Amino acid sequence: MKRVLLRSGKSPFDVVPVEEALQRDVIATNSGNLIFSDATHKILETPGTEVVSNGMRTDVASADLINAEYDAFVVPLANAFRPSFEGGLKRLTRLIRRLKIPVVVTGVGAQTGLNYDPKRLKPIEPAVRDFVSAVLDRSASIGVRGEFTEQYLRDMGFKDVEVIGCPSLFMYGKELAVHKRTPELTAESRIAINGSHSAVQKQGLAKVIERTHARYPHLRFIGQNLSDARQLHWRDLSDPNAKVKAIPTHPDHPMYGEDKVRVYIDPVTWIDDLRDFDFSFGSRIHGNIAALLAGTPATVLSGDSRTLELCRYFDIPHVRIDKLPADLDPARLYEDADFGKLMSGHHERYERFMGFLDRNGLQNTFTHGDGGAAFEERLRKLPFPAGVRPWLEADLGSLATRMAFMQRHITQLTLDNERLKRDLDRAKSGSKAAGVPAPSVYRRARRVVGGPIRRALQSGR
Repeated sequence: MKRVLLRSGKSPFDVVPVEEALQRDVIATNSGNLIFSDATHKILETPGTEVVSNGMRTDVASADLINAEYDAFVVPLANAFRPSFEGGLKRLTRLIRRLKIPVVVTGVGAQTGLNYDPKRLKPIEPAVRDFVSAVLDRSASIGVRGEFTEQYLRDMGFKDVEVIGCPSLFMYGKELAVHKRTPELTAESRIAINGSHSAVQKQGLAKVIERTHARYPHLRFIGQNLSDARQLHWRDLSDPNAKVKAIPTHPDHPMYGEDKVRVYIDPVTWIDDLRDFDFSFGSRIHGNIAALLAGTPATVLSGDSRTLELCRYFDIPHVRIDKLPADLDPARLYEDADFGKLMSGHHERYERFMGFLDRNGLQNTFTHGDGGAAFEERLRKLPFPAGVRPWLEADLGSLATRMAFMQRHITQLTLDNERLKRDLDRAKSGSKAAGVPAPSVYRRARRVVGGPIRRALQSGR
């Protein structure tokens, strides 16, 4: 049995209660990550291959263990070539350099503006170069999201670069059927909208949400950030994103009070819920890919290179967010959306992706397995939590699970605190005997215990 280690927040089969999921951050700050990691898990799981999630851990010290227990390390990535991820990229590179097994990257992207100007990426070029070199030393090629990232790496001198898009759209293999179920959108239509905090705050999406909310009573906003989910479930406003009050996940937004907001911990519930919608639009690429996987028409409001190159590669209907009309109506987006090229070109893109896996020594369930039937059957038997919704109820029943979690968490923190105090006392005694001061031990204990206790207490307010 071949064993593949997959970089992902959690296994698709891990049923995690909402409170625990938010505490552990199984979505790696953005639930869109689980769309492409779950798809990759399904694709790679064959009768001869076991796929294991690494929980997003990048522990360089675990390299020897990985070499001993796994046959390949598969790394699905999104916009990893960006300044804010330079530290994470360097950690991944250090780990990869110590691996002796194949390392396969499926769909990495570079992030810059809509003009595809790579100047802002110049400071991280050494880190990108080191990462790509480390990967190509252990694989036949590196898979990138689209045209911009391909050219970005080729300009650095790398030749073994393949445009493969994102694994997410191959979750159901060759099957991808997206059709308009109604001739036009009306006030009775069910519409899903999505967007990032930056798109709401800086790119005009706040006005779009406000106008659409006024026109369509059945509108629902679907957030993706960890901070979005914590605002819904705990009314936690400790994250800097809480400054953006124009996003519907904020408790002060009218859609929050109307229970028209969700965040999903599991792609299966996310996709299933979107099957009942007439249309989805917004700046979140994987929020709209979730809709397309559900067969629901979607249009992306592209705000940067990472969304634009993916839309162009897959022929997903899209509009540049800087070109939106002042009176944007989703009914017009719906009318203009054409899904012909998305579907007609899907088979060729599917073959290209599976060819990439084959060249890198990886089997796939559609060619070498049951097409994901066993995967789907197992998934459907699991009791995944529903989408996270606004905390509106005041009755004791609605508080039960939240308060039970808090009690367990605070009890565990108290036990950890007592254990650290004992360790601190022993360290102090040892330091005194050796004539060495021990304030660093105390500071370490405060760092370990203080933050979690403060967050737990803040959540309970």
